[in-house]
Amino acid sequence: MRKRPRQLTDHHVTPEHQYLNRRTLLRGVIGAGIGLMANTGYAGNPTGATLNAQRNNAFSVSTPPNSWDDITSYNNYYEFGTDKSDPAAHASKLKTHPWTVTIGGEADIRGPIALEDLLKPHALEERIYRLRCVEAWSMVIPWVGIPLADVLKRFKPTSKAKFVRFTTLNDPAQMPGVRSTILSWPYTEGLRMDEAMHPLSLLAVGLYGRILPNQNGAPLRLVVPWKYGFKSIKSIVSIDFVERLPRSTWSVANPTEYGFYANVNPAVDHPRWSQASERHIGASLFSARQPTLAFNGYAEQVADLYRGMDLRAQF
Repeated sequence: MRKRPRQLTDHHVTPEHQYLNRRTLLRGVIGAGIGLMANTGYAGNPTGATLNAQRNNAFSVSTPPNSWDDITSYNNYYEFGTDKSDPAAHASKLKTHPWTVTIGGEADIRGPIALEDLLKPHALEERIYRLRCVEAWSMVIPWVGIPLADVLKRFKPTSKAKFVRFTTLNDPAQMPGVRSTILSWPYTEGLRMDEAMHPLSLLAVGLYGRILPNQNGAPLRLVVPWKYGFKSIKSIVSIDFVERLPRSTWSVANPTEYGFYANVNPAVDHPRWSQASERHIGASLFSARQPTLAFNGYAEQVADLYRGMDLRAQF
């Protein structure tokens, strides 16, 4: 009989050190025709090869990004442990090259595709996004990636495809957290098709102009900036087009606290704390908290997706 994942407590709540495989992943990236360039102007000391990406100013906030150290040392990635420092300490063991993503479900084109072939037709964009955790903290991160819609369209989803399901690698040999029963593995997440096709949704392969570190979800992760960070699934190994609302790991683990949609809504409190304000990671503990913005500040772009929905019930 399968052991039921245990109920989570305050310190287990999530949305979302050195990276040792950058050179091997870089070979795949170069094979995909993605060039290298120098990158400057960021706080901290980024490491690893740089990526040739053009800044998309239309989708970039003006707030200065968090430092490299903030972004790569304070992470939620339960496959490597529940503490914020665990991913940076343990994720170096993850082998990210070669990497294959399997496309399945309601699409005309299905099957495995190598990461370099998935990336090959696309130019990389850099976008500076705010990302918010359900624990009432936020970061500003300069992601490098490709629009999710551009990738999904290649596989010609059918009219039956109403949702997109994403699945993370499930490998206890490389991921010590998977040996625990804190969650039901593998980690899965999903988006409604119109959310997935929205131009803000990004498949990220890097940050700070560099190849994505393991602890941040290498080699391929989702970024959906108007939702809580736990929707931004890491180390994706499969993408499936499905007709019915897919399983979402945190919604299964604690459905009264983590809804499928996970839209940032300051008007709805988490059952155990207020969502009305937040603190920016890196800010002084004595600094004033900032008001939480509806849809994490992206309401102008995405609010119409949820017109007519009860965002208190469909949270």
